[in-house]
Amino acid sequence: MRCIIARFPFDLTKSGVLASMKGVTPELVTGESVIIGRRRYPVKQVGEVITGQDRRDFTAGEVTRAMTRLGFTCHPLPEASPTLGLTPLEEASARLGTPAPR
Repeated sequence: MRCIIARFPFDLTKSGVLASMKGVTPELVTGESVIIGRRRYPVKQVGEVITGQDRRDFTAGEVTRAMTRLGFTCHPLPEASPTLGLTPLEEASARLGTPAPR
């Protein structure tokens, strides 16, 4: 499949991407990701490996579109886990300097 990443044309195949990513250790996923084989990679890492370009030269969206068209499963940004904050009663008690009832 022909696709444009960072204004350069690439002819990518699913088997070619699998071969390129073979033996590459996935980095920590903090943004968009793609599953290749049994591993989950950040899309920027995949884009860098398959194109040989610097990660700053392309967007995650460009690589995500290409990987989706090739049949790989892509995931959007992970949802932020909710932080445990104080309830209104606990916050008011903290401001008054007294412990909140539990």
